[in-house]
Amino acid sequence: MNFFLFQVFPYISIAFFLLGSVLRFDRDPYSWRSKSSQLLRRRQLIVGSILFHLGILTILAGHAVGLLTPIAVFDALGISHEFKQIMAMSVGGIAGVFCFVGLCMLIHRRLFDPRIRSNSSFADIAVLFLLLAQLTLGLFTITVSMNHLDGHEMVKFMEWAQHIVTFRGGAHEYLIDVALVFKLHITLGLFILLVFPFTRLVHALSAPFGYVFRPYQIVRKRAS
Repeated sequence: MNFFLFQVFPYISIAFFLLGSVLRFDRDPYSWRSKSSQLLRRRQLIVGSILFHLGILTILAGHAVGLLTPIAVFDALGISHEFKQIMAMSVGGIAGVFCFVGLCMLIHRRLFDPRIRSNSSFADIAVLFLLLAQLTLGLFTITVSMNHLDGHEMVKFMEWAQHIVTFRGGAHEYLIDVALVFKLHITLGLFILLVFPFTRLVHALSAPFGYVFRPYQIVRKRAS
């Protein structure tokens, strides 16, 4: 089971993520949207969405940098494993709380407004609870990590992630003796990656980052 979950399942999830996203965009492009309901409970949506996105983007960036940066790079920069561990717990914890509060606001809005609820699919609601479960597990890992402040436990996750992305065998061996909460967190994260193309989460792949850097629009008065 350990071999399947942490050596085989990651590639299944990545394949579903990539192929599923391409096929959905090609076969059903009009479904590629977040199905916004911003006209309803707008204030709650804005606050919840800002907190959620601020938290989740910080968490994703931290995971990407922390897990995929080669250990040799941290060593060359003089960044110790202990410092990385404490930074991950501190920044990740704050971002996690922001994300948790924002997500709870979004779930409350979707479930307790009859108009929004009636226009929400099962997948719309299910994906919110999947994210809530994943976030809760992530926050619980902080309490476990407090017993491993030397940072060597984090090295196991770095080795696992870097073995996966470089298609090396033996990745699952690094996670054999880690705490159950970490295994659940990783497994659920891979499952979310697998179902990603079939949910509203696909809008994250087409976020309008260019909008921030677009030039000013030139607006002229109509000639009288």
